Amino acid sequence: MPVTSAGLLAYRPAATASDGGAVFEVLIAHMGGPFWQRKDAGAWTIPKGEYDPAGESPLQAARREFREELGIDAPDGRVIDLGSFAASRKTITVFAVDGAALDISHLAFGEFELEWPPRSGKVVSFPEVDRVEWMHLAVAAEKLTASQRPAVVALAAALGTRGVS
Repeated sequence: MPVTSAGLLAYRPAATASDGGAVFEVLIAHMGGPFWQRKDAGAWTIPKGEYDPAGESPLQAARREFREELGIDAPDGRVIDLGSFAASRKTITVFAVDGAALDISHLAFGEFELEWPPRSGKVVSFPEVDRVEWMHLAVAAEKLTASQRPAVVALAAALGTRGVS
């Protein structure tokens, strides 16, 4: 059975470009745990997670995962379906929503358990993500895992902005 995942990409206007066009930022998360600790490029993710299509819709899963990973409710508002993207052995469906009013000052990251150090027999809890940041679209496209970068390109197209390729 294919693995399905869904995520929610919050965006907000950041400024106005010199040509009068809007500049946007997205909220992305740095992956937690010892493997990602010292990595930056390619170590960021859209808040997302797996779901069972028989039990919930991709949008329901994206909203649930946003809450589970960040500890805050997903923003309300018009949802933009950015599409589905292949990521190794899974398919990620990504939605975008205006997060300009989102308060990220009191986040509570979800956790996972991992045997650490390897083969030690000791199980340790790590945060699923260890920090979040608002980043301009082009910067986010460089920081995200390669399989999630097309979502930022799709958002730029949907918002009618440029600066991501």
